[in-house]
Amino acid sequence: MQFKKSLSLSVSALATAACVTATVVALQSPASAAAATGTSALPPGYQLVTLPNANVPNFQRRTLYCPGTKRVLGGGAEARGNGAILVGSFPTDDGRGWIGIGRQIGYNDVGISVFAICAD
Repeated sequence: MQFKKSLSLSVSALATAACVTATVVALQSPASAAAATGTSALPPGYQLVTLPNANVPNFQRRTLYCPGTKRVLGGGAEARGNGAILVGSFPTDDGRGWIGIGRQIGYNDVGISVFAICAD
């Protein structure tokens, strides 16, 4: 009887340890996981591309394209100015760039910056 109780506790302890280990591994960031395995966390040809702030008419698209044959992995945009509102921030239909759209309350134009993360 004592042996069964001890065995039961050992199995329970192992199951708990396995859950804790799985949780710690799951919480590890991609960068630290990559460092632990000795691989790079960045995809091949990674490049951050920016389209600096420029004033454009309200609701006019500003489009930023990745250089060469690179494809966009993600991106964003920023609307600048008093009462500036970012209306849209999304990839181009062909997956090669990023679009930013904004407007500025009380003005005919708005400052828009666009950012894209590109890779091979």
